[in-house]
Amino acid sequence: MPELSVVIVAGLHTNARQATVAQLLTDVPDSVVLHHDLGTATAGTVVRTIRDATGTVTTDRTPLVNDCACCALREDLVPELLRIRDTGTTRMAIVELWDSVEPKAMAEVITAGGLTLTGVITAVDPALVLPYLGNGDDLAERGLAAAATDQRTVADTFARQLEYAPVLAVADSPEADDEDRELLAQLHPTARQIPLPAPPADALTVPPPRRRPSSPLAQAALSGFDVESAGAAQHPACALLPAEADAHGVSTLVWHRRRPFHPERLYAALEDLTCAAARSRGRFWLADKPDVLLHWDAAGGALCVESAGPWLASLPDAAWDMVPPVRRAAAALDWHPEHGDCCQHLVFTSPALDRDGLEHLLESCLLTDAEYAAGRDAWKQLPPAFDTLLEV
Repeated sequence: MPELSVVIVAGLHTNARQATVAQLLTDVPDSVVLHHDLGTATAGTVVRTIRDATGTVTTDRTPLVNDCACCALREDLVPELLRIRDTGTTRMAIVELWDSVEPKAMAEVITAGGLTLTGVITAVDPALVLPYLGNGDDLAERGLAAAATDQRTVADTFARQLEYAPVLAVADSPEADDEDRELLAQLHPTARQIPLPAPPADALTVPPPRRRPSSPLAQAALSGFDVESAGAAQHPACALLPAEADAHGVSTLVWHRRRPFHPERLYAALEDLTCAAARSRGRFWLADKPDVLLHWDAAGGALCVESAGPWLASLPDAAWDMVPPVRRAAAALDWHPEHGDCCQHLVFTSPALDRDGLEHLLESCLLTDAEYAAGRDAWKQLPPAFDTLLEV
């Protein structure tokens, strides 16, 4: 029985996503699309549709699991893919994720189910990148929540969809300009961008198969995907963050320092720092929590701060064997003789970025020379301004 290839196509830009799926159906013979529509969750069900190049094959409803549409998707996805595989007639199954579903979780579910995930693609309209990154609305306000408890925003969901995928299918948008394309390139500089033709008037209308399995999009869908490596690339301790850049009115500032932040001064500056760029992320070091690696993740004017575990420098030597090799390698590349891997490494990307003002504000939040010289025991006595954010 030939092995089934599974490819995920994700993205909040619905027209671009549907155009990507239609192109894959055209380019890869014997392929099908599996899509779960979570928009019907308020009625207590999720609609599962399977299509091929000729049209709809089956449409079924599956009940919610724990009142959660995304949970129903997780429960239903792998059994359906296994059933498709076992027919032995399908070469590739395209999992078209519903608007706000993030590819990372589904990639892990598919791989854990014993299936072969060969590609993850996020479809993007470059003219919509900045509007979506700047949209701080809750998904629930837009009818895009995957569960009643879903507290994500449009901006942070879009950012994660964009940054996880190694391949971006980029729509041919007449509204996009050089600034839009440059912003996309700086946000995810390592991604392979594959241009798409303009979507048809009805993006669900699929042209007759032309058998072009060697097209760039088909090659990307079948090239292979490593879930473990993709997850490591998103972990704040070893993330592949963007590099310094400045072109077409868009800048990326990489700010790296070897001194901890003063918790109260950083907390007082959070609003200004969060709103300074369309997107910012990385890891940071607080003086009152010197052993804790903290994750910075901001988009749409909202900031998420959370603990990502200990800095490796704070671990005993015996614990290093339990740390993934990629984490150890990342720490070794950034190791300091006094502080180890403890550092500030934040990246800000935006059009019209005030680089000088941003750097000055960040520098003002660091410990002064006198505070730094007082040592770790004194640092730990500083007011714990971030305990509420970290739910300590």
